[in-house]
Amino acid sequence: MPFLLATEPGRPDHPNEDFAAVTATAAVLLDGASAPAGVDNGCSHGVAWYTRRLGALLLAGADAGADLREALAEAIRSASAAHGGTCDLGNQETPSATVVAVRISGDRLEYLVLSDSVLLAGEGGGLRTIADTRLDDLRPRVGPGTAVRAWRNVPGGFWTAGADPRAADEALAGTVPGGPFLAMTDGATRVVEVFGDLSWEGAFALVRRRGPGALLERVRELEAADPDCRRHPRARVRDDATALCWSP
Repeated sequence: MPFLLATEPGRPDHPNEDFAAVTATAAVLLDGASAPAGVDNGCSHGVAWYTRRLGALLLAGADAGADLREALAEAIRSASAAHGGTCDLGNQETPSATVVAVRISGDRLEYLVLSDSVLLAGEGGGLRTIADTRLDDLRPRVGPGTAVRAWRNVPGGFWTAGADPRAADEALAGTVPGGPFLAMTDGATRVVEVFGDLSWEGAFALVRRRGPGALLERVRELEAADPDCRRHPRARVRDDATALCWSP
């Protein structure tokens, strides 16, 4: 089976700040981090612009065989150079993104995960969840919203791929036995983490059975059933959502 990909913007009048792309043996999935409404991020180009450039550069490095951490660090440097002369990259809210990158290498799957996008990898008849939990671990200590954002890309906080290539050193990276996998941005993982409608195993099984589009369809149904966010509190009624899968 080839790579299968589904992505949808959270709003039809706003660009999709998720990005995903594949080659024959590598794939990347990014979720852009937006500043709160009314907060200047110092960038005239926007988050969607940044995630597309960062993602394309990262995919090129991964496809060329570079170490995934080195590929991410170089992609950050290059993407930052593309707008460093016109934008304030020292702004705390400068465009950044969560990252999942994978590469199929013989009978192994190489991976890199940064921030709250999730990679599910099937192995030995079971399922391994590869997730960077620092953001979730931080929230109970510092509170929600702006308080948490102040801890982004600082020592002791959580990291996203923004203007600082040191973020690559903070990513989870390793290898697992080659097998089916599913990568999701947090707009897709909310079916598990926000709504509790499926377990990780259930989400994985749904995608393997019906494809990633079925997972996003289920997310939209759950969002529509709770339009005021009362039963399931969340920052946005609908979010950009992307799911990418592969099976040998």
